[in-house]
Amino acid sequence: MVRNSLLRPFVATQDRISATRIRVRRVEQLQDQLDAAWSRLSTLEGLEDENRTLRGLLSLSRRAGPTFRASSALRPGTPGSESLFFVDVGTDDGVREGAPVVDRHGLLGVIREVRGSSAVGMDWTHPDFRASAMLADGSMYGMVESRRGLFREVDRLVLNGTPYYEDVPAGTLVLTSGLGGVFPRGIPVGRIESVAVEEGQWLKSYFLEALVDPGSATHVLVGVEGDTLTRMEDLWPPDSVASRRESILEEHDLGERVRILDDSIAVLVERLGERGGRP
Repeated sequence: MVRNSLLRPFVATQDRISATRIRVRRVEQLQDQLDAAWSRLSTLEGLEDENRTLRGLLSLSRRAGPTFRASSALRPGTPGSESLFFVDVGTDDGVREGAPVVDRHGLLGVIREVRGSSAVGMDWTHPDFRASAMLADGSMYGMVESRRGLFREVDRLVLNGTPYYEDVPAGTLVLTSGLGGVFPRGIPVGRIESVAVEEGQWLKSYFLEALVDPGSATHVLVGVEGDTLTRMEDLWPPDSVASRRESILEEHDLGERVRILDDSIAVLVERLGERGGRP
């Protein structure tokens, strides 16, 4: 009896230590499951984004028919070439210098040099980029140019040459006008954001929200020679023009849901840890 009384505290302590070890293992397993879930979610998110891009490009390609050729867009990755990209189509495919390069959202850029099976293009962030443009309803025309920011991430588009006494509401869609013969009419370029510059009482310039993110454009369509490459309005229905903004909101909502799930799991892990320390 005396021996049992003396050993009882040690036995109870040993039991608590064993129970704590079991709970610690459970917490570690739960953390491993959380890490695995994060990894799967990251992979799934990337695949979902690429699938969405490819589906949109395939749909655009079907509407465009033989006027465009599908291609990958690769970046050189060298200093000073940030606004350039390579495509794996060329003169053998009917591509010419000055051909438009688009993705499912709209205009990415233009081809500058062409070889037999490849070509070099510049995107809209290049200082030499120009595109004759108009509002979607055709009520106003101007010239879209690139405006360099302090950092490449803040490069912007500017619509120049619009009448001073006519205001354009934010969110108005801007398309290529077809004037000048460089770009076909009707390719989405961006949406009006705000007034950039007022020149006396004659002209206004507007900042645009570009519809195409050059860094995310890995799959594109390149225009080829042909009489049908003249009017593009019907290739981009209204829902596709807004899809980039919607995809950003979808990703934000997904991130919020993941953070809520992570917080819930963290609370559960904390509670398990607290229970593990109790006698």
